[in-house]
Amino acid sequence: MHRPDATPYPREQVTAGILAGGRATRMGGHDKGLLELAGRPMIEYVLDALRGQAARVVINANRSFEAYERYGVTVVRDRQDGFLGPLAGMAGMMAAVDTAWLLTAPCDSPQVPADLGPRLWQTVVRERADIGVADNGERLQPVFALLRCALLPELEACLAAGERKIDRFYRQQHMVAADFSDCPKMFVNVNTPAERDALAAELRHGAKP
Repeated sequence: MHRPDATPYPREQVTAGILAGGRATRMGGHDKGLLELAGRPMIEYVLDALRGQAARVVINANRSFEAYERYGVTVVRDRQDGFLGPLAGMAGMMAAVDTAWLLTAPCDSPQVPADLGPRLWQTVVRERADIGVADNGERLQPVFALLRCALLPELEACLAAGERKIDRFYRQQHMVAADFSDCPKMFVNVNTPAERDALAAELRHGAKP
């Protein structure tokens, strides 16, 4: 948590990147970021949460480019074909930005906290790490992360070698976990129509993302 003597969060050196490049097979192949949740596309919840935490926001997508561009952000596709997962999305976004840090969150977790970046930053600074990853109290949640963009060569080499597992890449770097066990709702993601309906009902009854 932020303390008066904590190292200030370098917002102007952070790009927020939303991962929206997956196949969404359990959602019938529909682009999850654009599916409505309680009357709004899911991507809008994440955009609202991240815009105040970074100098700019980009979206990693492999389709629906024009729809995402309407939000006034840069849309970055994977540099390799085949829907290769979040590591490929992170690499594409790192290559497209000029900030020192990339803050990531998925498009299908609409309850991202407004202090995700600052809290990850304080853990990274304290441990002098290159990657900070949110932990829900039971395990790492690897797509909620703050990564040093200077890791791009290592990340590209990993992808070129055929590695797709995000946890394996993290283990090869100086990574630290940040405790977000007090924010369980941020990790609620939408993978199926039933999950979307359940979360929409909760939001309509007054719960705020």
